[in-house]
Amino acid sequence: MVALSVLDLVPVSEGQTPRDALHNAASLAQHVERLGFTRFWVAEHHNMVGIASAATSVVIGYLASQTQTIRVGAGGIMLPNHSPLVIAEQFGTLESLYPGRIDLGLGRAPGTDQRTSRALRVDPQASENFPRDVVELQVLFGPLLDGQVLQAVPGMGLNVPLWILGSSLYGAQLAAMLGLPYAFASHFAPDHLMQALEVYRAKFEPSEQLQKSHAMVGVNVVLADTDEEARHLFTTLQMRFADMFRGARGFLKPPINDIEMYWTPSEKIQASRMLACAFVGSPETVRASLGRFVQQTGAEELMVATAVFDHQARLKSYELLAGLGLR
Repeated sequence: MVALSVLDLVPVSEGQTPRDALHNAASLAQHVERLGFTRFWVAEHHNMVGIASAATSVVIGYLASQTQTIRVGAGGIMLPNHSPLVIAEQFGTLESLYPGRIDLGLGRAPGTDQRTSRALRVDPQASENFPRDVVELQVLFGPLLDGQVLQAVPGMGLNVPLWILGSSLYGAQLAAMLGLPYAFASHFAPDHLMQALEVYRAKFEPSEQLQKSHAMVGVNVVLADTDEEARHLFTTLQMRFADMFRGARGFLKPPINDIEMYWTPSEKIQASRMLACAFVGSPETVRASLGRFVQQTGAEELMVATAVFDHQARLKSYELLAGLGLR
């Protein structure tokens, strides 16, 4: 059975503050923990008023402190923005405080625009060092080697699980070569999903961390009692994607009655393509379509994002998902 996990972008809804968003994230983490979900991830984004997870390791520490058993981690840390040593120290500290519950997903993209990258003091060529930086992290989390001078404290010997994130064949090939679990970002970039999974599984080489390939696939899921209600809630995410094409990354908006009045035909085409891995409807509708998707991809795990304006409706969507019997 497929495992279920959560990707929470810690969205800031209109009329709310980042504080509200962070408290909602903790509430959601506690909720899905009770429902038996496997892990709860947050992602690094900068200079976006509608996302409150920029200080990703701090947010993970807060969420871990508010839960008991669910794995908490990054989906992901944009490694070109950071020194591997600093990330090893941060996640080594988290693993020391919450042993056996911390994941570290690593992305190659900067996760922001060029102006913000400059503000972060990121070298424009830093992404070219991604494979080397991942290997450096493995060393920093591993046992002390003879002659090793540089140590992550805490971090050394803790073997924090690493994941490679991606939306192209590059990440699939790297994850396979290093023998790491792979998470594909099909919740917003689904075009190369099947090809990337094929490459990852075909080229996977067992490692100390992972003996058999493990693929996690990102999906958007919005569940409600009826198809009509779910489609109404889904307009929030549709507007977010349309706004992204307009260069307007604002707060999460309340749902509307007619999305066709909001976006242009070209925005609809682009957004619908990016949202191809979205499953929206009643439990009966989503059980059938999501079940087919799981069979087609062979995913061991689904990483579910649910961008719903109303927090209670989002809690209910995950509760209905847990009851589908996909696991």
